[in-house]
Amino acid sequence: MYFGTGIVKTAEDFGSQGEPPSHPELLDWLATEFVRTGWDVKAMQKTIVMSATYRQASRVSPELLAKDPDNRLLARGPSMRLSADLVRDQALAIAGLLVNKIGGPSVKPYQPDGLWNEIGGGGAYVQDHGDNLYRRSLYTFWRRTIPPPSMANFDASARESHMVRPVLTNTPLQALDLMNDVAYVEAARVFAQRVMKEGGANPLERIAYAFRVATARQPKAAETAILLNAFRQNLEQFKAKPDAALKYVSYGEYPRDTKFDVSELAAYTSVTSLILNLNETVTKE
Repeated sequence: MYFGTGIVKTAEDFGSQGEPPSHPELLDWLATEFVRTGWDVKAMQKTIVMSATYRQASRVSPELLAKDPDNRLLARGPSMRLSADLVRDQALAIAGLLVNKIGGPSVKPYQPDGLWNEIGGGGAYVQDHGDNLYRRSLYTFWRRTIPPPSMANFDASARESHMVRPVLTNTPLQALDLMNDVAYVEAARVFAQRVMKEGGANPLERIAYAFRVATARQPKAAETAILLNAFRQNLEQFKAKPDAALKYVSYGEYPRDTKFDVSELAAYTSVTSLILNLNETVTKE
C-alpha cells in the first residue's frame, strides 16, 4: 500500500510457497507494535508515513537501480502510479470538487449512457446529482459484472475475486480517459476557474500556480514555455470557434463561472487538462 510492494511480496500466500519477507525483523516489530497500540490501524499508518524510510525521496542513482531495481531494500522512497480510486479523487481534490463526507449509501457518478443495457443484461443506471457526483471513489456503486469503466481502465479490481496485490499498468486508454471522461474534463474546467481566481493576473502566473497545485513544485522554464504556448494556441483556436469553446466548458453539472470569458476559460481548461494528465500528477513520488 505504501511502497508498492509489501515486506512479504506474495501477500496472498504467507506460507511455505510464498516469498520470504525482505525485512523479517521489521515485520515482527510492526506486528508486535500493532498489538501494543491496541490494534489501532490509524496509529500504525501514522508510524509508517512518519518514518524516515517512507519520507525518503524517490530519486535513484544508476548504481542503486542496478543493485536494487525493485526497491526491496527500501533505500529510496516509493514511486508508483496512483490506484484507480485515487486518480479520480486527486483530480477532484485539485479542482476543489471533492466532497469529504464520510459514510452513507453508494453513489452513482458519471458513466457512459446505455452501458448497462449493452453488456449488463438491462437495468437503468440512474445517475446521481449534486454532491454525490463528487464523493470519494470508495463510495461509487459497483455492479458485479460492470465495474465503472474509468476505474477499470486504471486497473481497479473487478471484485469477482479478492485482489491482494494490485496490478498497475500504463496504457493509452488511461491517457484518453483523463482527457475525455466527463469527470476529468469537468475537473479540469473547475480547476481552470480556480486558477483564474487564485493564480494571479496573467497567463504566466496562472500556469505556474496550476502546475504547483497539481505537482507540489514550481515548473521548469521549459515546462512553462510548453504550457504557455499551448494556452496561446488554444486561446486563438477557441476565439475562432466560440461554439466549440462553449461546448468544451459545459461538460459536467458543476456551474460554469459566467464572469470569465468563455474562450479564455476553455484555453485554461485545456492547459489544466494537460497538467492533470502529467505522469507526475498521477504518480506517487
